[in-house]
Amino acid sequence: MAINLEKGQKVNLTKKASGGLGEILVNLNWNAGKKGFLSGLLGGGGIDLDLGCLFELKDGRKGAVQALGNSFGSLQYPPYIALDGDDRTGAAAAGENLRINGNQIAEIKRILVYTFIYEGIANWKQADAVVTIKYPGAEDIVVKMDEFNSNNIMCGLVLFENRDDETFSVEKIIRFFRGHEELDRAFGWGMNWKPGRK
Repeated sequence: MAINLEKGQKVNLTKKASGGLGEILVNLNWNAGKKGFLSGLLGGGGIDLDLGCLFELKDGRKGAVQALGNSFGSLQYPPYIALDGDDRTGAAAAGENLRINGNQIAEIKRILVYTFIYEGIANWKQADAVVTIKYPGAEDIVVKMDEFNSNNIMCGLVLFENRDDETFSVEKIIRFFRGHEELDRAFGWGMNWKPGRK
């Protein structure tokens, strides 16, 4: 069984019997679309979605974990969040994964998970993206991108918020933005942004 989150719904992660949350896996999978001969000639075709997050630690440090800028993070050291890799095609069965060290929850204030279209047209319906949150001894939490009508390239997916250093609340967001800076402003992160490449 899995828990399908509705927009605006919040659920709290369940702690293990041993007392910790363990490793939290945030998986993004999508349909990249097939590049036909004609679409290749015209420059259309597949979609490259990137998974990433904004983080804010309890000590005030803020940043992003994402392939853009090679900011892959770390599980053992701050920010205690790591991106596995960068699936440029959408063909990898495992998609893209963010890992959160739930045993370091006391160090983490909040995490905003997002995806953005690095290459390809802003066709969210074609991408058919799904986020699955997995952690030890609990049901998966599924966040479907069930809103599509946006030409913006970035989508805020899920907000994790610290609850008394015991657990995270998880909220389905699904809001579209023109880019990182607009997403940042909407959630009050307050960072400085400049263009980057990967």
